[in-house]
Amino acid sequence: METGKRGGSAQAAGGAAAAERGLPAADALEGFEEQLAVVSLNRRRLAEADLEPFRELAVAAADDGTPLRVLVGACLDSACRHWADLPGAKQARDREALEQVVFAVLWAVGDATVALTEAYETAHRAAIRGEEATRREFVDDLLEGRTHLGRLAERAERFGFRLLGPHVVAVVRAAGAFGAGDAATRYVEEALVARFSARGVLITTKEGLLVCVSPGAATEVPASLAEGVRHAVGEEYRIAVSRPRPGPSGIVRSYQEARSTLGLAATLGLRTQVVDAADVLVFQVLGRDRAAITDLVATVLGGLEGARGGPQPLLETLSAYFASGCLNTTTARLLGLSVRAVSYRLGRIRQLTGHDPTDPEQRYVLQTAALGARLLDWPSSPLQPAD
Repeated sequence: METGKRGGSAQAAGGAAAAERGLPAADALEGFEEQLAVVSLNRRRLAEADLEPFRELAVAAADDGTPLRVLVGACLDSACRHWADLPGAKQARDREALEQVVFAVLWAVGDATVALTEAYETAHRAAIRGEEATRREFVDDLLEGRTHLGRLAERAERFGFRLLGPHVVAVVRAAGAFGAGDAATRYVEEALVARFSARGVLITTKEGLLVCVSPGAATEVPASLAEGVRHAVGEEYRIAVSRPRPGPSGIVRSYQEARSTLGLAATLGLRTQVVDAADVLVFQVLGRDRAAITDLVATVLGGLEGARGGPQPLLETLSAYFASGCLNTTTARLLGLSVRAVSYRLGRIRQLTGHDPTDPEQRYVLQTAALGARLLDWPSSPLQPAD
């Protein structure tokens, strides 16, 4: 009878300690003292059924945000407080018997701790996956404009992101696809958040691309993004940066612009790793009027089809010539040719097209036509007449 009273007082003390530590319930470790008492007598390990309450406790603690160390601490405290009252310890008559009780109790405490830890970590991972899924749904809605703007703003606040003011969207393509939670994505996100805070930038992945949404006033974000991407994936990447636009609908338009700019940069074969949408705006305008750009290419460059070996070598010479700042020596180095060969090719272009690439007044027409040829993938793809 006396033992029962001690057990009741110990259980109450354990419950009070659990409450003080912020556990989900005051009776968080109810029954653990009785389990230790039984183990001290039969010296057997806890059964799976005995460990299930610990797992349930850990899940509830993870849901409530109680730290795992609080659970483990309460478990150890309970064992320490009730060690002297355990019937097996009291009945031990020699050192060997006492050691067996100690080992049995330590096994019980260890098994309980493992059960708490495993269940807590499992629940925590599940919560993280759920949060990531919710965040990804929010980002998809934000970039595609699929949700009411008011509701979108409320969800943005939950993730610590402000939708007020103009925003810029940058899109990154690398040799390998970016994935949610992979090493490269985490590196870039941590680098930017450390500098600009989570409320300043939003990093996500979409269809293998890395997407960064930042306030339009934070003009240094694209450069920092490029630095982080370079450290994460090396030199094989390209970043397209949109123009700033206000509000959630502006983010949708900026995302679309950044993606189209990324594709345009690849089509034009631009060597610049960071491409601003404003810098290629003229080519986007040209691309919208396909009939006009087709007529321009056919009229200005059509004569190159009469060249020996086709128009491609001369077209490549034109592109390298303009990229070099119209310098024959630099063009020769880019193409791996002699300066004399470059001069000969420029002369053939003048003969076949009627436009002199060395003449400043005629140079713009040729350069525009050459870029139009890239947009149309000519001469690999035949020109389609406007008619």
